[in-house]
Amino acid sequence: MDADLDTLCTAVYCTADDLLPERAGNARRRITDAEVVTLCVAQAVMGTPSDRRFLAVARKRLSELFPELPHQSGFHKRRRRLSDTIEWLVGVFASQSPGSRDDVVLLDSTPVECGRSRETVRRSGLADFAGYGYCQSHSRFFWGMRLHLACAPDGTPRAAALTAAERPEREVALELLPRALRGGEAVVCDKGYAGAEFALAVEGMEARVLRPARSDEPDNGLHLSSIRQRIESVFWTCKDLLTLERHGARTIDNLRVRIAQRLLALAACISLNHQLGRPSRSLVAYVA
Repeated sequence: MDADLDTLCTAVYCTADDLLPERAGNARRRITDAEVVTLCVAQAVMGTPSDRRFLAVARKRLSELFPELPHQSGFHKRRRRLSDTIEWLVGVFASQSPGSRDDVVLLDSTPVECGRSRETVRRSGLADFAGYGYCQSHSRFFWGMRLHLACAPDGTPRAAALTAAERPEREVALELLPRALRGGEAVVCDKGYAGAEFALAVEGMEARVLRPARSDEPDNGLHLSSIRQRIESVFWTCKDLLTLERHGARTIDNLRVRIAQRLLALAACISLNHQLGRPSRSLVAYVA
């Protein structure tokens, strides 16, 4: 079996079609929920944030798989209504990968910028949810949200949360980790998660925190840069190939589902790569 976009779409459609309940017939509904979910994955993998532009390309590129495609407004509404379903399917595909049972969990967060001008901040539909945060990696402030992610070393997403940019990472992590841990894992994170209370709370979840020592702490002898780089690589995959930073969302519901569809695409690609014996996060074959 070749690794390409058609194979990925077929795998996603078959899984979604088997698991999602059949909805009552509707003369105006031309495609099923499973087809909408598959189109969401294809859109993320093809790196086309604009719905109108994606559907125009899909009519040529995916015509054999989708004889009928929805209009832009219909696709937008159906995707938003399937937000919970898409988030649930992320867990389904993640459970099919060995990373769902890995004893190492990588924990970090990344900015999801939603606007730059002051006028955008005042008028945006995200104004009640977004906030100002600081990006340590780029030494700059930004306005928007943060995507907090707990994943396996192979990139399999175990749990994710989208929060306002100013929320403390440790506070969000304590809400996120119970969904990512089974017990006995090592949680690898950076110095931003330092703190005795946080470490004790993670121990209460039957896991332990591994992080580099801060400048005011004695050297603990842990050299985690190579494994911590993996989650940075996962974020880069989401931003570069899956256009995480070019989400184009203007409301919180739309932002939530657009982030979820990218995580679903990531989980589906990793799951299929494991089945095909390919490197877990090699997405080039599906993008080309």
